Amino acid sequence: MELIGRRWAGAILYALTNGPLHFAELKEAVPGMSDRLLSHRLKELEEAGLVRREVQPGNRVRVSYELTRKGHSLEPVMGELREWARSWHRA
Repeated sequence: MELIGRRWAGAILYALTNGPLHFAELKEAVPGMSDRLLSHRLKELEEAGLVRREVQPGNRVRVSYELTRKGHSLEPVMGELREWARSWHRA
């Protein structure tokens, strides 16, 4: 719970619910976050087994991130939090 409650961690996990994203795509999906902090949070989420990092070799190495099975298991909880936030944002 402590990791998911850290600043930006929930937003990163939520952004990945739609499928794998490259670093630049994640940065765009979670605006206002520095490269350094995004990299740090991704590493923490990877170490916790919530996110998988995949390096795609080639002339230009690309790295993508996706939720693991454990990460996907948080989707119902994140959906409930989203609905809770929407209901209170209107109030």
